[in-house]
Amino acid sequence: MAELAAFEAKLGVSFSDPLRLRQALTHSSYLNENPLEAPECNERLEFLGDAVLGLVISEKLYRDLPQADEGEMTKLRAALVKRDTLARVAAAIGLGDYLYLGRGEESSGGRRKKANLACALEAVIAAVFLDQGPAATEDFILRLFQEELAHALSQGGTTNYKSRLQELLQSRGQSPPVYHLVETSGPDHERRFTIEVRAGNTVLGRGSGKSKKLAETAAARAALEHPRD
Repeated sequence: MAELAAFEAKLGVSFSDPLRLRQALTHSSYLNENPLEAPECNERLEFLGDAVLGLVISEKLYRDLPQADEGEMTKLRAALVKRDTLARVAAAIGLGDYLYLGRGEESSGGRRKKANLACALEAVIAAVFLDQGPAATEDFILRLFQEELAHALSQGGTTNYKSRLQELLQSRGQSPPVYHLVETSGPDHERRFTIEVRAGNTVLGRGSGKSKKLAETAAARAALEHPRD
């Protein structure tokens, strides 16, 4: 278990059951060649790890990007959990060096394949989850994805549709946008605002939201995405 101990040190996790980590690093090709030594490959763990990773990343984006809408957060999450990103994070911790591969997979460069690295990383996340619990797993994921998250958060929620609309109208020599409250609906605890953005007497877009600010942003976005001649 010397190699596993070295990898545990890299991960910053001390497993109460190191066999969970061993399973997370076991490719199906190794299982096929060593059925008695490795009773199970990492595919089931990969399934669980994918779900755990998605939840942690989703919560992080939700909490840190209060102005981002569902579409923006979905795009950022997809970028963070896609195979290329996972493979990059896995390569940064040298995960490929610790994979248990069959001879054919080894000879074909399996330690560097993005699919193997991404799947194994998700399996490792699941192993941490089962061994250490949800809180420790969240800390583990946020630490591993620190740089990727920092980049995503610097890009997300920064789409300033109101500024973009104003700049567009200025470039055309048109009047600056003006936002008008059209409707307020719903009970006090679930108030919803509908706002139109206009340039002069022309309605450019309409949007709704739980606050006037969000409704204005939605209206500006609608004006940009569906321009009216």
